[in-house]
Amino acid sequence: MHTALWWETENNAVRCGLCPHNCLIAEGRTGICRARKNAGGELVSLVYGNVVSMHVDPVEKKPLYHFHPGSQILSVGVTGCNFRCSFCQNWEISQAEAGSLPTEPLSPRQAASMSGEGGSIGIAYTYNEPLINAEWILDTSRLVRKAGRVNVLVTNGYINPKPMAELMPFIDAANVDVKAFNDDFYKKLCGAQLDPVLRTVEAMHKAGVHVELTTLLIPGKNDSAKEIEKLTAWVASVSADIPLHFSRYHPDYKYTAPATDMESMKRAHDIARKRLKYVYLGNI
Repeated sequence: MHTALWWETENNAVRCGLCPHNCLIAEGRTGICRARKNAGGELVSLVYGNVVSMHVDPVEKKPLYHFHPGSQILSVGVTGCNFRCSFCQNWEISQAEAGSLPTEPLSPRQAASMSGEGGSIGIAYTYNEPLINAEWILDTSRLVRKAGRVNVLVTNGYINPKPMAELMPFIDAANVDVKAFNDDFYKKLCGAQLDPVLRTVEAMHKAGVHVELTTLLIPGKNDSAKEIEKLTAWVASVSADIPLHFSRYHPDYKYTAPATDMESMKRAHDIARKRLKYVYLGNI
């Protein structure tokens, strides 16, 4: 266990300030993410340096199409997530309890040393929701940057402004999931809210982080022409140069609706291209 950042004591419990859930965690319990625990009145990270998945991937797999194209990047993940998406495509690790899967210890110094192996340009914090492991990312990203390599987040963007501001100076690029452009979707299907995600994207872009976005299109839930219009209008208001990836949904985890049809994918692409320069279809 590693002492966490961004928390305070409150009424014989601890209040986590990492993400907008702001969990009030009783002694011996964990927050929504399952990765942060109240241990003796102190908030600790259960996933710091406990890697469950690691691989050198093409950077396009993140997906990042406009950031060092053709390059390889060391990709690292732990367990847990602060969302509860019933359609999660990576639920085996994102919805796992800390300690329930085999892990390998990896210190920030070791990770930074490995970040250039196999032609890698740096580290992508990915596979699960990386920001629940923000302390390790902060310690590691400093060393990766010092070594002259890059740091990439693949994230749902659900983080409070203060920890994000501390991380951003060391982050070079991010792919942020904007899972829908309606708050009802976020509340019912993800157990979260839309607005903090939008604020994160805006703050990243303003700070000079290279940002690309991904939206998984789910039939009848977030793929209507009206919603795609609203989504792309917002992206364009941040910057028409931000690449937007529409990913095709297929049944997974607890969600059994049929896979997204290609007509819906093409319609979303055509709508988005009216406002945005770079629109891609994935998982097709």
